[in-house]
Amino acid sequence: MQCRICSNQEKNTTYEAREMMLGIRDMHTYFKCGECGCLQIANVPENIQEYYPGDDYYSYDQIKTETGLKKMLITLRDRYAATGQGFIGKLLQMKMPHDKLPRLQQAGVSVQSRILDVGCGAGHLLHSLKECGFENTHGIDPFNAKKIEYANGLTIEQKSIHEVTEGGWDLIMMNHSFEHVLDQHETLTQIKKLLSPNGVCMIRIPTVSSWAWDHYGVNWVQLDAPRHLFLHSQESMQYLADKVGFELRDTIYDSFAFQYWGSEQYLKDIPLNDERSYAVNPDKSIFSDHQIQSYAIRSKALNAEQQGDQAAFYLHNKSA
Repeated sequence: MQCRICSNQEKNTTYEAREMMLGIRDMHTYFKCGECGCLQIANVPENIQEYYPGDDYYSYDQIKTETGLKKMLITLRDRYAATGQGFIGKLLQMKMPHDKLPRLQQAGVSVQSRILDVGCGAGHLLHSLKECGFENTHGIDPFNAKKIEYANGLTIEQKSIHEVTEGGWDLIMMNHSFEHVLDQHETLTQIKKLLSPNGVCMIRIPTVSSWAWDHYGVNWVQLDAPRHLFLHSQESMQYLADKVGFELRDTIYDSFAFQYWGSEQYLKDIPLNDERSYAVNPDKSIFSDHQIQSYAIRSKALNAEQQGDQAAFYLHNKSA
């Protein structure tokens, strides 16, 4: 088998992984490249779309819009979370943190930044940005059933990155969508064309350069066979960035307790969508509150050691 990232064919290691989110439990072959370390699916199933259960898939959960005082407080919090600006927002973020928006701070965004979210599903993150004053936001997802238009002016188009012709974006982000993309080189090349000269590409993905992969192996919850086609290592992301002409300047690990409880469930043959799952019925799950809190604390420690199971990679034009 030839690595789709670095073309290596030597000393690759093969694994058999079950589909466990839906509980189908069918087997899928993956291999880990002996050169760049990227874990990838050997063959994409012809019926891959059947593994994405339509509107029930988590990316398409309905977005709830708040009103009144609660909306104002969330607006202040989210603006701080995304930009690092605003004292009241800082206090609110400490009290009720948004776990995704802070990753945008490393990209240096402001409310004037032109932001494109690729593979955004229903556009949860963009909706939060729009609500807190980001006017130049746009989303695309080729697998959406139709174009989505929100009351606040946010539009999510049903198209792929290769159909986008308008450039000059300050930030193009892929939040846990890049691992679902087969044409990795071509996608990054197109993103590079669409960025402004000082623009940033932020890719948040699960990473095989992690304690969770080393410990759980094929029972690692974020392997997510067969939906995740690529589980990058730090080395394979570096190789891909260099190949396309990007400079990988920063990597921020941002894993959380999911890596523990999700993987522990798989070890016990409990699918993510099962009635016994912590994701479905926390009170009926096999975990105590103390265990979940312990997993959260341990996840923060892993992030500090750059061993968490997901990370945000920041790619810049080399000339910028």
